[in-house]
Amino acid sequence: MTMMHAVPVAGGILAIAPLPGAQGDYAGDLEHIRGWAPAIAISLTTEAEMIPVGARFLGTQLQDQGTRWVHLPIDDFAAPGAGFDDAWPEVSRQALRALAGGGRVLVHCRGGCGRSGMVALRLMIEAGEAPDEALARLRKLRPCAIETDAQMAWALAAPRAHAVFMRHPKAR
Repeated sequence: MTMMHAVPVAGGILAIAPLPGAQGDYAGDLEHIRGWAPAIAISLTTEAEMIPVGARFLGTQLQDQGTRWVHLPIDDFAAPGAGFDDAWPEVSRQALRALAGGGRVLVHCRGGCGRSGMVALRLMIEAGEAPDEALARLRKLRPCAIETDAQMAWALAAPRAHAVFMRHPKAR
């Protein structure tokens, strides 16, 4: 079963996890996620990573249960590129809104470490947490969270909460 590493953020719960099926039990992992009932799930894996573990239709299966699904693929050990950065403000707004409403947000990559840790840290900072405190809280749960300097730089480039909410008033 996929191990989720969850931390309270902005009134909700943010979790990072490995790709469902990565440890050999896609059906069990999917059922575990369904039971956890995230408002939004952000998949950072590439299609090439998803297909071999049986997760090709993960997005459809999550949406069928009422979870909003966003696919923002990033190559393993990489930081986001231009397409990701273009989509991020809206995805961030949706995730922060879910958290502020007491909801759950799931972020996954292949191993539940680098890419998912990077996005989780960015969300924590955008929600108003101090970067060093957010990183300490995240790494207490998942020591491998954020694996490269480029991933850390992207996460730390997050605007602070007041800037995010000023830009996105509907996020309140």
